[in-house]
Amino acid sequence: MYQEAINRYLQRHNYSNLRLKAALFDMDGVLFNSMPYHADAWHTVMERHGLHLSREEAYMHEGRTGAATINLVCQRQYGRDATPDMIEQIYAEKSEEFNKHPEAQPMHGAWELLQKVKHAGLTPVLVTGSGQRTLLGRLDQNFPGIFAPERMVTAFDVKYGKPHPEPYLMGLAKAGVAPNEAVIIENAPIGVQAGAAAGIFTIAVNTGPIDGQVLLDAGADLLFPSMPALCDEWEKLSGQFNHL
Repeated sequence: MYQEAINRYLQRHNYSNLRLKAALFDMDGVLFNSMPYHADAWHTVMERHGLHLSREEAYMHEGRTGAATINLVCQRQYGRDATPDMIEQIYAEKSEEFNKHPEAQPMHGAWELLQKVKHAGLTPVLVTGSGQRTLLGRLDQNFPGIFAPERMVTAFDVKYGKPHPEPYLMGLAKAGVAPNEAVIIENAPIGVQAGAAAGIFTIAVNTGPIDGQVLLDAGADLLFPSMPALCDEWEKLSGQFNHL
């Protein structure tokens, strides 16, 4: 199964091989079990401002920058972008609402997978659409020594958020690798779209309530049902990457 997926990827992008040097990780839903809190915060604050975004739909927009999410809903309802002041106000309230929830716990299997990535000599890079400072500030606490500050891409770094490929292209640049020298671990449809558009082998991990087929339709090369499942298969999978 893995070899077939790799071969399809190579043919699609006209690469001769896939030699891993870096692993690019999304944050929410991959490293932290934070998406239920994000979904609730977005829904609560949007409704407060007369905008409509259900908790379920929030998962489909996971990975967008806050400004892009607010603009998307505002355009849908009113046919126009939100004003800069409105974006600032809504996002500040959304962050405050998020912080009312208990501290989001690391995803089961994330630390173990990161250890395997480091042990294999791969460079880990964070690529997130989030600007949630409470989570970004906890990365080194929960995953000590993994993500160097110079190898992190966040909402504060990009002009175009996911599903645009820019965040993952920036991740490649920070790791100093080519698209066929990296792998992405994502859980969000638009993050998968961004990874596929950047030409990087993209592994989807379905840690939320969405149908796994949505992630495959978005362009995932492989789909796993959980982070522990991916962790359990990592050696077998990465061995096939590097022995084509």
